[in-house]
Amino acid sequence: MSAGASLGGDVARAIDITDLETPCFVTDLGALEANLQILSGVMQATGCTILLALKGFAQWSTFPLVKKYLAGATSSSVAEARLAREELGGEVHAYAPAYSDGEMAELVTLADHIVLNSPAQWRRHRKAIERAGRSAGLRVNHEHQEVEVALYDPAGPCSRLGTTRTNLTAEDLDGLDGLHFHTLCQVNSDALERAVAAFEAKFGDFIPRMKWVNFGGGHHITRPDYDRERLVRVIREFRARWNDIPVYLEPGEAVALGTGVLVASVMDTLHNGMDIAILDTSATAHMPDVLEMPYRPVIVDAADPGVKAHTYRLGGMTCLAGDVIGDYSFDRKLEVGDKLVFLDMAHYTMVKTTTFNGVRLPSIATHDPVTKRITVHRRFGYRDYRDRLS
Repeated sequence: MSAGASLGGDVARAIDITDLETPCFVTDLGALEANLQILSGVMQATGCTILLALKGFAQWSTFPLVKKYLAGATSSSVAEARLAREELGGEVHAYAPAYSDGEMAELVTLADHIVLNSPAQWRRHRKAIERAGRSAGLRVNHEHQEVEVALYDPAGPCSRLGTTRTNLTAEDLDGLDGLHFHTLCQVNSDALERAVAAFEAKFGDFIPRMKWVNFGGGHHITRPDYDRERLVRVIREFRARWNDIPVYLEPGEAVALGTGVLVASVMDTLHNGMDIAILDTSATAHMPDVLEMPYRPVIVDAADPGVKAHTYRLGGMTCLAGDVIGDYSFDRKLEVGDKLVFLDMAHYTMVKTTTFNGVRLPSIATHDPVTKRITVHRRFGYRDYRDRLS
């Protein structure tokens, strides 16, 4: 299993953005395929099944490529399940903290595996799931923490996600086919090894009753420093301990990691204590994890403030005072019309954009590294803002 062809600065520079409309998300199909090949290699080496988590990456114009390598997708809503069924195919899995009766009536027509968050949800929806002949599982919470940022920690104190061991009895599992746990976010395989051990310690007595186990998402499998040999060993050893039980993994970010950019243009520059540039993109509307995580995205040919000759604070298009992407330095002064390329903008960007302030959503495009052609698959306008309101 080779390292992925991450879309770093050199690869991003090879994308001709001269005439590209902005703002625009561009996913490089070569980098995406390299990630998919890595994930396919893990499946071949372990016998596990890897699904695309749509909550992290749902650019369905790329699904003809995705379906060549992955077994299907996992969804967190009825809408995601429908997208998976209609645009990707293969296995469709679903999990949400709770489902209404109406949602379940639709979900059982779309999903093959449905994971419930609590025994109460299983009792409520069991008849509908069984009548449809779908496989059902329960999300469990082994209370083992590996994530530093509380916003993204599914196993933190008082978490609403999954059922803890003290709140679960053997009778609660009657009729269920699988157990699902998810405790990771942007971590290496050593964290998974510890999480698996914690899962077995809390719920191992139930595993012999199960037809499958789902290790959830958050696996950074395609990251250059990710220890895939350890991952393969952990999965193989787990399956060997439990009579070759089928194992599922649900990465979202790992599928699209390092595959895409967001291209934006400078609309204005001003000075207020420091030089400021206003872009035609937005942190809060177009890349909200910059504020929520928070993190500082990398920009091609830019550096930390003060490193290069000209430092700017990059601000977004909305009226939110905190709509600031960060401070960066450049070799020359920024001018209106200059284009900036933000790296690693395929995962958790397109799926989380908003129309706050009526700001236009970025267009969505792909880049073919062979033909060098950029294809814009979707443009957004006023109706996209209007039609989500009434």
